[in-house]
Amino acid sequence: MWPIAEERRVEQGAEAGQSGGRSWRTSDAGRSTAGAAGVTRERPGPYDLGRSPAVQVLCSQSEVRGRLGTLARAGMERWRDRLALVTGASGGIGAAVARALVQQGLKVVGCARTVGNIEELAAECKSAGYPGTLIPYRCDLSNEEDILSMFSAVRSQHSGVDICINNAGLARPDTLLSGSTRGWKEMFNVNVLALSICTREAYQSMRERKVDDGHIININSMSGHRVPPPAETHFYSATKYAVTALTEGLRQELREAQSHIRATCLKPEDVAEAVIYVLSTPPHVQIGDIQMRPTEQVT
Repeated sequence: MWPIAEERRVEQGAEAGQSGGRSWRTSDAGRSTAGAAGVTRERPGPYDLGRSPAVQVLCSQSEVRGRLGTLARAGMERWRDRLALVTGASGGIGAAVARALVQQGLKVVGCARTVGNIEELAAECKSAGYPGTLIPYRCDLSNEEDILSMFSAVRSQHSGVDICINNAGLARPDTLLSGSTRGWKEMFNVNVLALSICTREAYQSMRERKVDDGHIININSMSGHRVPPPAETHFYSATKYAVTALTEGLRQELREAQSHIRATCLKPEDVAEAVIYVLSTPPHVQIGDIQMRPTEQVT
């Protein structure tokens, strides 16, 4: 089972490919680790008339691994040789997701501020004989010009993006009462603005090429659904609440545009497997959210 306890996607110095500053790790070790499987549907809102609601999946790691058998491989065939962008791919979750997609035969552009680790991973994937390709790209996600330049390069060299996985994130120990404005801006620029810019550019890339089965996946945190007690996490948590709202807003806008591009927010422990899980579902299935809940919360 995926535990309900959370370990933030923060590496030494910074989270998922960004550098500099202090970082921290926390877990809710005292909370229940019992998980349960189930599927819930959102209650229709005033703008949902005539539309199919998104599905929220609450499932165990073993169930996702079961999905990743013959059925998942068949579902992933439609993505073979198509291009996925993974931000923050220099280590941790981003590197694991990039590797998993290359194993499934995709071309993957993995970006981060420094690309040494991505280059090593690309060589490992090639040596292992994986059918896909990992393409390292240096990009400072706190700089919009860098992001736009990256999408321009992807457009000219690989036609465009079919899957956008917004994984990069940044944490700084800046409290609300005494934190630095600089720290707040750095977190907001990477966790909210960079994610939004990548989402916008990925959607435009798909629309220009009439790609109507693309997928935008935002890697979130349980801090985007609850505010943990440590003061150092509060602004970070606010940026993750923003990711939750942005993903739902994106899903609604895609529906208004009558697009079949899907939007998903992921918060499980084994994100790489969860990414393959959601990508392998049929194009008409919209998984809006995957996370673990204690057994007593599942109805």
